[in-house]
Amino acid sequence: MEVKVWNDKREREMYENFAELYAIIKATEKLEKAYVRDIISLSEYETECQKLIAHFKTLASTLKDNVPSIERFADTYKMDCPSAINRLVTSGVPATVEHCPAAAASATTSAAIVAECVQNFITAMDSLKLNMVAVDQVYPLLSDLFASLNKLGILPPDFEGKIKMKEWISRLSKMGAADELTEQQARQLHFDLESSYNSFMAALPNAVGNIVFILRVLGLFKLKMLLCDDCHSIRMAQSFDVWCTSHSTAGICFHR
Repeated sequence: MEVKVWNDKREREMYENFAELYAIIKATEKLEKAYVRDIISLSEYETECQKLIAHFKTLASTLKDNVPSIERFADTYKMDCPSAINRLVTSGVPATVEHCPAAAASATTSAAIVAECVQNFITAMDSLKLNMVAVDQVYPLLSDLFASLNKLGILPPDFEGKIKMKEWISRLSKMGAADELTEQQARQLHFDLESSYNSFMAALPNAVGNIVFILRVLGLFKLKMLLCDDCHSIRMAQSFDVWCTSHSTAGICFHR
């Protein structure tokens, strides 16, 4: 006797998506256990975890009408996957990013890491100014920023930027990839980014304070690249050129 699981093509596609979601949750649970047991390298874990999170967000967005709650979906299909639910729904970033171990102070105060943090701050803020407010546009930027902040050992665990970025990442992970921030949400995110950026710059020790000018030029260069096809590109290019010229008097040469 043949038992039909679905009645039409649309229903069949829904159940196939259910199967994909089930597989992603199960795979994430296995990956988390492998990470905790130290049977997978940190780089392999982070790469695979980021893939699963990206696939999950895309599929969750597709199924948001049929699966309004991932936790309820897991309960319905008897899935005992607490680690996967935490990673996919609550955290939204790999454990290596969320709990990045602090390295030696000499390494974590390097200009390269500070520059990376500031570049990520500026990129995120400028993206909001360019009205890039879709979740799949904002999420990677905040994830990169959160990861770079965790590399800097001089920042305490309760640093404002870490806490706020983690909250925003958690909030975005519960939204669909195609969802967009409201005007109020985008404004609040920009305020949090700017506030965190100012706190970050204030937290830098005097030993690395003299690299701030490099970080600013990185921001101008990033905007120049973002706006290369925009009507403001000429003005931004001029701003960049003027800035470089004004600092060349200090004997610093910028290659563009």
